[in-house]
Amino acid sequence: MKILHVSSAFFPGYSHGGIIPAFYELCRSLGRLGCEVKVLTTDAAGDGRAMEVDCEGEVRLAESFDVRYCKYLMGRAVSPTLLRLLPAYIRWADVVHLSSVYNFPTIPTLLLCRIMGRPLLWSPHGALQRWDGSRRRRLKVIWEWICAAVGPPSLRLHVTCEQEAAASRAKFPGYPSELIPYCVPVPEEQEKAAIQNELSLLYLGRLDPKKGIENLLEACRILCEHNRLSWSLTIAGGGTPQYTHALQARIRALLLVSKVRMMGEVVGQAKEALFAHADVLIVPSHTENFGLVVAEALLRNVPVIASKGTPWSELEAHCCGLWVENDPGSLADAIERISHLPLREMGSRGRSWIQDEIHPDSIGRRMYEAYQRLLTEQRRFLQSLGVLPSRL
Repeated sequence: MKILHVSSAFFPGYSHGGIIPAFYELCRSLGRLGCEVKVLTTDAAGDGRAMEVDCEGEVRLAESFDVRYCKYLMGRAVSPTLLRLLPAYIRWADVVHLSSVYNFPTIPTLLLCRIMGRPLLWSPHGALQRWDGSRRRRLKVIWEWICAAVGPPSLRLHVTCEQEAAASRAKFPGYPSELIPYCVPVPEEQEKAAIQNELSLLYLGRLDPKKGIENLLEACRILCEHNRLSWSLTIAGGGTPQYTHALQARIRALLLVSKVRMMGEVVGQAKEALFAHADVLIVPSHTENFGLVVAEALLRNVPVIASKGTPWSELEAHCCGLWVENDPGSLADAIERISHLPLREMGSRGRSWIQDEIHPDSIGRRMYEAYQRLLTEQRRFLQSLGVLPSRL
């Protein structure tokens, strides 16, 4: 099977969040299954930067798939080169997998798949979910209307949780969905640092208003007022300079400079070191379609406090974390409560639970089966038009 992934950003553009390593692992898994995989993307690294990658031809990654990076010019990965190459790549593919919604490649990919008769799996990555602070709502409605008008008949939406499925059905009621989690590589189990007298809290992810970091900082203020717990918080992740500066100013205003540190974006061994020294990960998002960092933490034996804006209600059922409201009071209470629980045992239970659920090879097989269903739908559609004989 020939599979084309079209995305505005790809590995190693970690600034775009957890979907970058997730789709990198998916491509590797599909390659191991014997699929021919190509990725058509840009060199956008996020925050107005470009990656140092070869934009002159295809690059072989992980010895199992090829990536064609195209230079982007501005905005949401606007790339004339990608637009020029897109028809030939879609013509090559049996199935096209499109990532994201409100980006430059989206509408051209939908339209060309319709014109060329290619089945399409579309991953919105939570973009269709809304919260009170969602921006540009009217423009998004117009964009979604255009997408629905030009999309191919054989189109399915890839979602990662029931909340995202419901939001996707509301926006695109005519398209079925495939509920498949993201790929998360399972690391070798490593010994955790000993728990210190001070509870080490970690926020790891993109810096964005929808992530609820302001509520977490207010929860930290409450903890200082209660003065019943010794703790520290590390905030690691990249964001726009304006929002990063706003968070820094908020930390100063709340008199949290001695308790909260911001590290910026971390990858590789620096990220592993953060997990190794963290006692608890906190994910206070207003909304998440998956929350890859939750799975990453559990796989490294770190228990999690996740907000009810995330789909991680099973944390409590598996005794490896807490699932709470994301208001400051609830977050502060959760931090105090988890400090009295057996954190290392909780982390171990989390790893045992999650490692089989989202192993890349398991997710790769499920995605491959979804592509096969798309091809079957496409064949039936062509048969209904009389383009293919009924026994084909």
